[in-house]
Amino acid sequence: MKKIVALLLLSCFFAFAKAYAQEEPSYIVEENYTKKEVQIEMRDGIKLHTTIYSPKDTTRTYPILMQRTPYSCKPYGEDEYRTKIAPNSYLMEEGNIIVYQDVRGRWMSEGTYDNMRAFIPNKTGTQTDEASDTYDTIEWLVNNVSNNNGRVGTWGISYPGFYATYSLLSGHPALKASSPQACIGDFFFDDFHHNGAYLLSYWRATAVFGYQKEEPTTESWYEFPDLESDDQFDFFLKTGPLSNLDKYYDQTNEFWTQLKEHPNYDEFWKSRGIIQHLENIEPAVMTVGGLYDAEDLYGPWETYKNIEKRSDNYNTVVFGPWSHGDWARTSERQAVGNVYFGDNISDYFQKDIETKFFNHFLKGDGAGETGLPEAHVFDSGSKEWMSFDQWPPKATMNVSFFLGDHNALTGSASTKNGAETFVSDPANPVPYAEGKKMVFTPRKYMSDDQRFAAKRDDVLVYETPVLEDDLTIVGDIMAKLKVATTGTAADWIVKVIDVYPDDVENTIETEEGMEMAGYHQMVRSEVMRGRFRRSFSKPQPFEPEKQDEVFIKLQDVLHTFKKGHKLQIQVQSTWFPLIDLNPQTYVDTIFKAKEEDFTKETHSVFHQSKIELNVLRK
Repeated sequence: MKKIVALLLLSCFFAFAKAYAQEEPSYIVEENYTKKEVQIEMRDGIKLHTTIYSPKDTTRTYPILMQRTPYSCKPYGEDEYRTKIAPNSYLMEEGNIIVYQDVRGRWMSEGTYDNMRAFIPNKTGTQTDEASDTYDTIEWLVNNVSNNNGRVGTWGISYPGFYATYSLLSGHPALKASSPQACIGDFFFDDFHHNGAYLLSYWRATAVFGYQKEEPTTESWYEFPDLESDDQFDFFLKTGPLSNLDKYYDQTNEFWTQLKEHPNYDEFWKSRGIIQHLENIEPAVMTVGGLYDAEDLYGPWETYKNIEKRSDNYNTVVFGPWSHGDWARTSERQAVGNVYFGDNISDYFQKDIETKFFNHFLKGDGAGETGLPEAHVFDSGSKEWMSFDQWPPKATMNVSFFLGDHNALTGSASTKNGAETFVSDPANPVPYAEGKKMVFTPRKYMSDDQRFAAKRDDVLVYETPVLEDDLTIVGDIMAKLKVATTGTAADWIVKVIDVYPDDVENTIETEEGMEMAGYHQMVRSEVMRGRFRRSFSKPQPFEPEKQDEVFIKLQDVLHTFKKGHKLQIQVQSTWFPLIDLNPQTYVDTIFKAKEEDFTKETHSVFHQSKIELNVLRK
């Protein structure tokens, strides 16, 4: 029973593997494909389990579409078929050779697993990394799989998206196109950390990545801890300091040990980041992400931007109104939480964007125009797709909004050096969502109503008057806070919110007891662990009562605050249990903080603080 519950709790990590297999299929895979399982030997002798689905029609050739995954090639056995294969049903039904591979050290593959395995730029002899494993796999496939046309594409969502990005470093000439989707870029900024703050809500996933298996297996070898409460808020608040979680994971959980031993952005984390290696990329790339992805926003945006800056290949980006992996699903109505964005948005992407991209580079020769824009991004306020010839678009102007007196969000700085203050109490933290019963790896909070937070004394609120015209913001957002604290440590959270007018009607997605009239929709949010305000590698305490600066970059948006709405900014210091509690007394590592280190402190945000936005000229 424990394993069943755990798998349900971790469904977000496996969603991409079955994301669009939700309804009874009209297309039967085993009637149209043959399945073969092989063990492909890598250059160091390790064999990786690989599943190959080949079209039964052998009168023509097909490209190879491959996904490498740590989450299993299930179902195992050549007579056991997936309900759906390929990135989407269109690519499945029109015919492609589809390949899934268990990465090194996972499931039916041999070897030792290394979480976010570091890239080795100049490998010698039998040195291996995920790039060499990709190269060796592609080399075997193009030389051993019948009816392939010699052209290979890679794709994946979330962790498999990381391996899709990694494939770009393989250097294999047959790799022509890749689509990293919700791709992890760096575990210090994606998934398990945000700007150095530990995402406590992902703690249970430590089991998935922390344990080594003894031999190839078709069954999970890790188990999840039995908790005293199914309410995450209640459980973590009662647990207290992070060190009290050690009783659930011992030294055999390698990932938990690594998290504790590397609280700063040291060489351990830096070497595992993939972003810094994305230069001189040759295959075509289409990076895909969700504007409301609670897990991986940093990775896709930074993947696209770094390739664009340091390579001369075909490079495009698509961001829609999706949570993690929504674009691979088949829901008719697209919504994130209470916010409805439109119909058939994912189907449009799959049919007219994703399929067109892969077909152009894998079934054609890749020459000429794809018919796709450089950047195709959904405006989450006006609820329409927009296309740009670069990202961020040129036609923007930088606008600053200052956190002024009397909760005003104004276009000019106050001439006085005043401040708003609030008391932050680790014993009474601000929840990340209304109601204290929290779920593992939350998603819908990304668009949740923030009225509950605005009512709290430990959340500062600033807003504009009712807008007389539409205001479209685009690209990243920079919060430049001038702050002080009575303590020596603090976190700083900034939320950008769209305040609806009172005449907005409910939809079928609106939760019971919720009213969309006056809804405070979170558009973007981010945390900065204050100790890292100057350097992620060399943390520093605050000097009590002394004014300091904290800059927070919020990931890119495209959002129109419509006429009649208001733009609101909220600032707070706890966000529980999305992130762990900062003791507010500086300690070398929060993973070793003691009960007595957690203190109530008063924080100040000065009126010279500002939010820098890029406003689209229309």
